[in-house]
Formats: sequence, C-alpha cells, structure tokens
Amino acid sequence: MTTVAASALPWGEVWGQDAAVDTLRAAAADPSALAHAWLLTGPPGSGRAPLAHAFAAALIANGPDDEPTMRQVLAGTHPDLTALRTEGVIITIKQARELVERSYFSPSVGRYRVIVVEDADRMAERTSNVLLKALEEPPERTVWILCAPSDADLLPTIRSRVRVLRLREPDIDQVARLITARTGADPAFAEQAARHSQRHIGMAQRLATDEASRIRRDETLRAVLRVRGISDVVEVAGQIVQAATDDAKALTAERDEAERASLLRTVGVPEGSRVPPAVRAQLTALEDDQKRRATRSLRDGLDRVLTDLQSLYRDVMMLQLRIGRDASARLTAGDDAGASGPDIINLELIEELRELAAAWPADRTLTVLDHIAETREVLEQNAQPTLALESLLVTIVSGRKP
Repeated sequence: MTTVAASALPWGEVWGQDAAVDTLRAAAADPSALAHAWLLTGPPGSGRAPLAHAFAAALIANGPDDEPTMRQVLAGTHPDLTALRTEGVIITIKQARELVERSYFSPSVGRYRVIVVEDADRMAERTSNVLLKALEEPPERTVWILCAPSDADLLPTIRSRVRVLRLREPDIDQVARLITARTGADPAFAEQAARHSQRHIGMAQRLATDEASRIRRDETLRAVLRVRGISDVVEVAGQIVQAATDDAKALTAERDEAERASLLRTVGVPEGSRVPPAVRAQLTALEDDQKRRATRSLRDGLDRVLTDLQSLYRDVMMLQLRIGRDASARLTAGDDAGASGPDIINLELIEELRELAAAWPADRTLTVLDHIAETREVLEQNAQPTLALESLLVTIVSGRKP
C-alpha cells in the first residue's frame, strides 16, 4: 500500500487513507463532484480529523499551488475555516448555533467557507436539530465536514443530508511501522503498542513512547484478572478510577495553569496579585470550561480502560472458539503459533488468558463483554464511575450481572 508523501500539501498528515484522499482531492478540484456536506467516519485513531482539515485546506486554497493558504488552514488560523473540537462532554446548542451563524458568511478570501465538526457524535438530538436547516440548504460556497466514528452515531435526519465517506482501518504492522518512523521507537515496542491500542494511531504513539502508560495498562489488566471477591472488586475499581483521575489531571493541569496565567496577564493582573471583582466573572467562566474539559478527559480515560478490558475478554473468547473447534490439545501443548496467533491482542498475558478460556464457559465471557459495553454507555450518561466499575467487576467475578 502506498501512502501520501509527507511533503504533499495539504495531505501530508493523512496516513493510510489513499482511497479517501483520492475522493476528496477530486471533489476539491471539481465543483460538480463536491457535496455541500460530508461525514467522515472511521474508528478512533483512523485519521478523521487530519483528513477533514486537509480537505478544508484543499477547498479553501486557490488551486493546488496555493501553499501559503493551505498552511494557514492547516494551522487553524484562516478566516474561512471554522473548526469545532469540543473538549467538554457534549457539543452545546450554543456552539451549534454559532457554527450555523458562521456558515452563512460568504468566504472572505478563499474559494469556500468550510465548517469542520470533529466530534459530531457528541451532539444531543436537540443540538443536531439546530444544524439540520444549515446542512439541508447551505449557501452556495459553504461546505460542512462532520467527523464521527460511525454514521450510526448521528441522527438519520443528519445522515440523509451528508455524503458519507468511510475510512479504512490500518493493519497492526502498518501502524507499527508508522510509529517507528515518527518517533524512532523500538520496533518491538511499536508492534506491541499497535496491538494494545487496537490500531489507534494516537494511542499507539503514546504507548510506544511513554513507559508509564504501558505499565499502567499492564497493571490494570493484571489487577482485573486477579479479582476474586467483593473486597477485590472495591479495591480494584477504586484503583482504576484513581489512576484515570490522576492521568486526566496530568494531561490538563499544566494547560489549565497556563490558560489562567494568560488570562490574568491579558487583563493586566500581575502574578500573585488579588483578582479584582471585574475579572472574576471571566476567571469563573474559564474555570468552568476547564472543569468540563477535565470531566471529558476523565471519561475518555475510563473509556480507554474499558476498551482495554474489552480486548482482554475478546481474546478469551477467541481462545474459547478455538477450543470449540477441537484446538484444546494445541493450546495446552504450548503451540504459540496456534494459541497466540495474530488475532490475539494481549499476547503478553497469553498464559492467563489460556487458563481463563479453559475455566469459563463461553456464555460467561459474552456476559462480561455485554456488561463492558453497557458500562461504557452508562458512563457517557454521567453514571458514578466507581459504582459502574464495581458493578462490572462483580459481573466478571460471578459471571452474572448484579
């Protein structure tokens, strides 16, 4: 498979999506092939956002040689680009209305005005309805680009008004080669990271370059495998939530402090001085935004843990299916080529996975997998994280939902 050359503007940051690039490149060059609204779908880490911004750059630029405009769009500073990547739990109605308002402005200097919504799946139904009219009858030179994991994540009324372009998911070895090329990581770490991230490029890069992330993931999975009773359930659930909370704080604390310092400096308040009443409202609004971002970061961290647990019990199910195909003799004989083939994600835990696959019936594994999916849903609905994880761990211990 070929990839887009790193120097080829504006597609240089798009990796492994040659067919999608060809489609969008042709649409940007030919107005008759250009839909007024697009939905780019693909699993997390597949490159939806880089592709959306590359498409926006190609649309706004005055031809394929207009590199200054493309660079400005890719930097997010072009006046004809409006991009939304929510750092809160959801996209608010206010944010949606602002996008719609911007969509009716004529392009200032570019060929098109482009509205990019990176997290379109985070719109509630009422928020989605705000976009409907703008998507159905946009101005002639406005193009919407929505991004979501799947078209099923959006309302049917939204889907009917966009052209859907589905991205491909790269192979593990392709992700590993990319991570090695980008970071210089050891190929073995890169391959492990590509497996553990389930081909999520951003997460694979973090796992390949951050030893603490690798250790935390391994300790979490091993802790869950050791859970035997209620006391273990309470302890491990607390550990998972605390680890996710600490990780979220580490990711946001430095940025929060920098934003606060920047605000105070902008309004002329010296560092360490008392904040005057006239500035407190702005500071409170900033802190509210930061709290929403922290909540989103925590939920994303917990969802990552649940994704890892899903991979663990998915591996168990794969081994059980092999046992069901009369492969048990090969598994117990230590034939790693048969027992831990390329479809096993957590190869480093293969012995523990074999034991679990032999000890559990397959329907118990399915029950656990179902409850993991349900836990992800209830956490998105603002359930208390510790209680949700305790309920899941009880199911893992007992094989029955509480």
